[in-house]
Order: sequence, then C-alpha cells, then structure tokens
Amino acid sequence: MTPPSALDKVRGVLSLADVEAARQRLSTVIYASPCAYSETLSRLTGTRCFVKLENLQMTGSFKERGAANKLLTLPAAERSRGVVAASAGNHGLAVAFHSERLGIPSVIVMPEWAPLIKVTSARYHKAEVVLAGANYDEAYAIARRLEAERRLPFVHPFDDPEVIAGQGTLGLELLEQCPDMDAVVVPVGGGGLIAGVALAVKSKRPKVLVIGVQAGEVAAMKASLTAGSRVTLPAAATIADGIAVREVGERPFELVKKYVDAVVTVDEEEIANAILLLLEIEKTVVEGAGATTLAALVNKKVALEGKTVVLVLSGGNIDVNVISRIIERGLVKDGRLVRLSVLLQDRPGALARLAALVAESRANVLHISHDRAFSHARIGETEVEMTLETSGRGQIEAVKQRLGEAGYRVREVDPLP
Repeated sequence: MTPPSALDKVRGVLSLADVEAARQRLSTVIYASPCAYSETLSRLTGTRCFVKLENLQMTGSFKERGAANKLLTLPAAERSRGVVAASAGNHGLAVAFHSERLGIPSVIVMPEWAPLIKVTSARYHKAEVVLAGANYDEAYAIARRLEAERRLPFVHPFDDPEVIAGQGTLGLELLEQCPDMDAVVVPVGGGGLIAGVALAVKSKRPKVLVIGVQAGEVAAMKASLTAGSRVTLPAAATIADGIAVREVGERPFELVKKYVDAVVTVDEEEIANAILLLLEIEKTVVEGAGATTLAALVNKKVALEGKTVVLVLSGGNIDVNVISRIIERGLVKDGRLVRLSVLLQDRPGALARLAALVAESRANVLHISHDRAFSHARIGETEVEMTLETSGRGQIEAVKQRLGEAGYRVREVDPLP
C-alpha cells in the first residue's frame, strides 16, 4: 500500500482535471490516433485485442502529447528564449516539431547512437541537435548543463506534471474508443506515459487493469517497485531504445505505485518477434519500445485470456536497417530461412545435382557457396553451404531427408545467438 504522504504528494502534483485540461488544450494540435480491432492478434493471444496506433502521430510517437502540452503552458517570456530537451529520440523529435509550429527555438540533446531517422527528423524541424553521451542519462546531464548555461526552460521527457498530463490524454481517448476494455498494456521507460494513462483510466474506470511492460535489459520501473524506492540501473543495450531509461521519474513512480496493477518484462527476441508480427499481421511499422506490449501478450507475461485488451503501440521510429535484421532473424526463427552445410564429392556436375535435389523439394536457393580450403571436408570432397527459403520447419526436414537419402551428409547451421 502506498504511504499516505506519497499519495498526498501525487494528488498535489497531478489530477484527472489536469489531464482533461490538457486534452482541451491539445484538441486542435494532436491527432486522435485509431484504436483498431485485430482479429488475427485476438486469435493469436486468446483475447479480444485492440491496438492503439500512436505510431501514426505526425512525428511517429505518443511523445507529441506531453511535449505539446508543456510547450503550450510555458509563459511567453520563456517561449521567447527557447527550450532544451534530452531524448533517446522520440521526445526530442516531438519537442522539435511542436516548437517549430509555435515559433519556439529548440535545442535537442540525443545520445550519440540515437537512430538516424530521429536525428534527421529533428533537424528537419529546425532544432539544434546535439549528439552527446553514450546513453540517455549522459545526454540528460549535458542537456541540464545547457539549460543552466543558456538559461533555457528544460522540457523533461517524463518527470513533469504537464508532460504526464499530456500523455494521459491517450487514456481518455481509450475510454471513448474502447469503452468495454478490461485491460490496457503500456510500454514503460521513465514512466510518464503509463503514469498519465493510469491516472486517466483508473480515475474513470477503476476496474480496468493497467499493465506496464519493460525491456528486461533495462527494467528500472520493475526494479524500483520491487525495492520500494527509485533505483538506478547500469546502462545496457536493448532493441527497445525508446524505453532504455536507467532511473524512472519521481512523479511517475508515485503514480505507478498508486494506479498500475503490474509491470512485467520481455526479452530481446520476444520484442523482435513482436515487431515482425505487427509488420506481417497489422501491416504497421512499430519500434522496439512500442512492440513490447504485444510481446508481453503473445508470450503470456500477463493472464488476460478472454478479456478485451488494448495494446498501446507507442511509436514507429525504427531504422530500416534494424527492420531488415529483424525480418531475417524472424524468418530463421520461423523456419522460413535455413542454412544447410552439405558435404559432396568434388567432381564436375556435383553441385548441379545437389541444386536439382533441392529444387525437387520445392525449396528456393537464395545463396550458395562452397569451400575447399577452410572446411572439414576430406581431400576429394567440398563443403557447400546453401541458404534456402522454405515454407517452414516441415519443409526443412523434408529437404534434409531427401538429401540424406541421396547419400549426402547434411548439417543445419545454427544461427548466431
């Protein structure tokens, strides 16, 4: 149970009225994103599944809500000086976009590894982008230094009442778009989004479950809830870079303790697979952070079978190179791509006969190579590696069986972990 002093603090900082005021303020500047029903995801997860498509916001993420609300509440004198923000990408992009619309100069500090799409987009919106620091926390420290040096208002990505209230408008939309929802699943980084959504939803519909999801590599909120106070985790790499926050915000933490029912984690492979599922099933591009919610539901991290569930897909800003790698790894995992090593006699026509056997099995050869010098083949033999496109595990086994019956020694090459 949250101590009364902490609850008093939460009530004093933020209320449902603040979220409702933010929604009125943002009514003409923020897109009410669709909350679409997915028949396929419903069957896959055993739920009645809806997806809240925040990746369709103008800058590709929910961060616009909080950023715009903060900027609109700044006094005119502070607006004229400009603002500074630290971001793993999406928050900075949102601040840059809405600052440009409001005629406010902006400085955005991003980690050196921030996705290129987020960096170039922020610059497109006339922001001064400073790439500094190995992670968000280092970028944050540099942004705070610029705040003092240049006397610029700091727009915090999650630990700010106006930002949290802006994110909470998503919760108000869900109550209207899916009034019979039993649960909403929300990505968690610093905690601003889930804090605002939980405040809005629980204030109006207390029985709705609010579930948070974090990347297992950087699960600061879950660790803090377990410890009973905010903790700082060591830096770690994750495909869910948008929620790789080492320490959650003070205000979000108090709201999460009061309103959120559970916080769970998902691993990197589960996130990558969820990105691929959304691409294939929903035809929608979602970044790692946004895909954590589907990863949690698909992998039964929460018991929601038979319930009406909304998954918040928080953003879609992912590099195409990352998507390419995820697709390839996903195809390997599903058995639709396989690499086979085959030993055969080093004679004219041997390779053609091997390819013919593969063709008879109706597998498609994408790449083939053979090696005499650096293989385990004996003199007079050669090792051939073939990358095949197949329909799944059944066809892979059929190809291996056919080659084995033809006298070939076949080994399936394990993918890199």
